[in-house]
Amino acid sequence: MSRLAMNRPTMALGTLGLLVALAALAMLIGLPGGTGGDTAVVGSAAASEKGWLASNIAPVMFGSLVLFLITGFPVAFSLAACGMFFGLIAVELGLAPAALFQALPLRLFGVMANDTLLAIPFFTFMGLILERSGMAEDLLETVGRVFGPIRGGIALAVVLVGAMLAATTGVVAASVISMGLISLPIMMRYGYNRTVAAGTIMASGTLAQIIPPSLVLIVIADQLGRSVGDMYRAAFIPSFMLVGIYVLFVVVLAFVRPTWVPALPPEARGPREADGASGMRSLGLLAAAAVSIGIAFAVYYEHIVAAVTGNPVQRAPVDETIVMALCAGIGAAWLFALINKMLGLKLLSQIAQQVTFVLIPPLALIFLVLGTIFLGIATPTEGGAMGAIGALAMAIARGRLNMSLTKQALNSTAKLSCFVLFVLVGSSVFSLTFQAIDGPIWVEHLFEALPGGAMGFILAVTSLIFVLGFFLDFFEIAFILLPLLAPVADKLGVDLIWFGVLIAMVLQTSFLTPPFGFALFYLRSVAPAVDYIDKVTRKRISALTTAQIYRGAIPFVILQIIMVAVLIAFPQTVLMGLGKTEAVDVDAVKIDIPQGEEEDGDEASNLFGAPGAAPPGAGPDAPK
Repeated sequence: MSRLAMNRPTMALGTLGLLVALAALAMLIGLPGGTGGDTAVVGSAAASEKGWLASNIAPVMFGSLVLFLITGFPVAFSLAACGMFFGLIAVELGLAPAALFQALPLRLFGVMANDTLLAIPFFTFMGLILERSGMAEDLLETVGRVFGPIRGGIALAVVLVGAMLAATTGVVAASVISMGLISLPIMMRYGYNRTVAAGTIMASGTLAQIIPPSLVLIVIADQLGRSVGDMYRAAFIPSFMLVGIYVLFVVVLAFVRPTWVPALPPEARGPREADGASGMRSLGLLAAAAVSIGIAFAVYYEHIVAAVTGNPVQRAPVDETIVMALCAGIGAAWLFALINKMLGLKLLSQIAQQVTFVLIPPLALIFLVLGTIFLGIATPTEGGAMGAIGALAMAIARGRLNMSLTKQALNSTAKLSCFVLFVLVGSSVFSLTFQAIDGPIWVEHLFEALPGGAMGFILAVTSLIFVLGFFLDFFEIAFILLPLLAPVADKLGVDLIWFGVLIAMVLQTSFLTPPFGFALFYLRSVAPAVDYIDKVTRKRISALTTAQIYRGAIPFVILQIIMVAVLIAFPQTVLMGLGKTEAVDVDAVKIDIPQGEEEDGDEASNLFGAPGAAPPGAGPDAPK
């Protein structure tokens, strides 16, 4: 049974309750028709003379859309049907011009010609190829070997691998399901607390909502009319702050409740060296060397660029310096490991070589995609295309690419892309009518009447999106609500880049919150529902209950809410990633136009029909 079907009654009641609450709020602050003569809203005197429907057509249209959605009618067709139906009503009532729908073809062609949306199938295909080629399994095995000897090591491995999967796939479902299938049996096998194991997997999987190249950020940037690259740069710091909070939680839990997150037993830590050593010293030396090379490269990067280009030393952007330094450090480690393997020098341990050859390819792919976008070398669409090609190359190099896997990835990519496109087409029809009936003005009036100004608007919007995230996919929320909320936010002086990152963080929180969060149902679909016999230990393992999944999500939801509060209280955590933009004083701009000879000026004036100029052919020597 699908997730939607499982929650249809609850979803209907919840959404209907939300609709009633919105209607009550609207009546309290004054809907069109009851605003006391406010001419800035739809309920003007002219509309009031045509009846109640004409005065309140905008809220009725929005409420009808909600009713369509709770009946289970497809979102795209709900949007299009409401747009067409209320468009005809508006034309009949004289609220919209008769030629309203003549503008529709141009809008639809604009949707088809949107190059930014091409990044969605590229990133989706890249993520599916990497996930189904076994990259997630290799990463979890490798990172688990590194952190396994310490308490909470497997949980730390899940968090870090979740961040890497988020940076390569950008798909929540793929991340949660992959780590649920791979890491959950291991954590249950070696005595991890059930709630901790479930919560760590779900929270790490939802990182794909906020860590670039997130599909959420692509859609939000498109709907807000902002650059995808700027949205990625803005989300970079908050996303890794969130990863740091997750890591800190696991570390604290290892000290407070060590029995909940035990270390792996010696027999489960993988093969050791010939002398019985773990090989961690070799890995530590290699990591230290890579970090040292990266730091040195960052310090002297500006001088290196100047020497290569032959230009004077100039201050380089921070993001460019970080990307290039990371590439230098990781590239040096990979080159050393490759030389060691080819020449048989045996300078590195088994674990050091495994970490190098398993971790560096996906990291290189991340830098290839995000680095080129951050540096302005490639657009998000071009970066996604390079990522898809890189994923295919990695799958071929691992010997895991076949026609069946490729067909599955292409089929899933086509389904998601068609879903997004149809929802966007439906939202275009809906927004055409909604704008024609002055719906944005109604929305603006609705939120401006809230107390607290911009802060009141932010709190109301985050609460609304948090609740809607229980029932609607982020594509639907982005295409329906963001076009309505963006003008209000912009008028209130809210930075739209910061606003977009905040919405993405709120959506991630709602996707994790019981009892309706998407991530909970993704894990429920792969978690053992009945007791089973473990293949390794031959012990009976009890099933993971739904209540344990719900309880496991609660601590991470609290951490998410703390992160949302940090973004609201300290907007610079988002905006610092964008760098500084020099302001231009328009009043100080002076344009000097060189003056030519007087004859040339007269001739030019005559050519453009200056006052007093004789028309061509009207001179004294003109032919008669």
